[in-house]
Amino acid sequence: MKVAIYSRGIDYEQENPLLALLEELARYDTTVHLYEPLLHRFSLPQHLLAKTVLFQTSGDLTPDIDCLISLGGDGTMLDAVTLVRDYNIPILGINFGRLGFLASISRDDLGSAVDALVNHTFVVDKRTLIHLDSNEPLFDQTPFALNEFAIHKRDTSPMIKVHTYLNGEFLNSYWADGLIVSTPTGSTGYNVSCNGPILFPESSSFVITPVAPHNLNVRSIVVPDTSVISFEVEGRADQFICALDARREIVDKTIQLAVKKEQFRVNLVRLNENSFLSTLRTKLTWGLDKRN
Repeated sequence: MKVAIYSRGIDYEQENPLLALLEELARYDTTVHLYEPLLHRFSLPQHLLAKTVLFQTSGDLTPDIDCLISLGGDGTMLDAVTLVRDYNIPILGINFGRLGFLASISRDDLGSAVDALVNHTFVVDKRTLIHLDSNEPLFDQTPFALNEFAIHKRDTSPMIKVHTYLNGEFLNSYWADGLIVSTPTGSTGYNVSCNGPILFPESSSFVITPVAPHNLNVRSIVVPDTSVISFEVEGRADQFICALDARREIVDKTIQLAVKKEQFRVNLVRLNENSFLSTLRTKLTWGLDKRN
């Protein structure tokens, strides 16, 4: 079995869980592709380094890797998506962060997670990505996102006006601080914090949600993910922020932008007991009532 391990920065006190994971994988004669900065940060025993291959970029990974294990929070999971790209490598998230909605497996369940990988007793959820097209190159080789695409005004600049089109037909002009186009996976993130609806992961939809709109009658709208959503931005400032998940670029307001469903999907690994509904209840306290 071949397993890649990625983290963008776990703390020194988390060295023991990392070593425990590597020891557990070594029991099954696993070849480990380890993110190189982790080796520089922690001292690994020589017997664990014997079957360790180092990687730095997406180009160092190969499609024959059975799984990529993400150590960290949900932000680390989003980074991992840009690493696996269209390689079809499943991603398993171990929560070393706080909320852990995507990285839903506790570090206390490392042994169970490795056992599930070895015995193939896990569930793979195929998640839709959103793809960005523009008339200027943006985001290098990763113009896609798992959670959302967002347009946002810069810092303390005045609100912007986002003319939005659905398959070329005018939808609405949003006077707001910004606009979110969320995937079903991202509906529980930035979208829900702006009062957008929660979508089931299997929903073949995107949800368009304004950020702090200056109209009382503007609400989120759910559209088919077969749609092409395009934008024209007006504002007093000459630039605005264009974001894919946690990655952002400052762009000129004359740029032409459109989003659509990405041609490939990403595979997220979960243990059988971690369903979407149970995660809603435990992580977002869905339906919590002290009277019950």
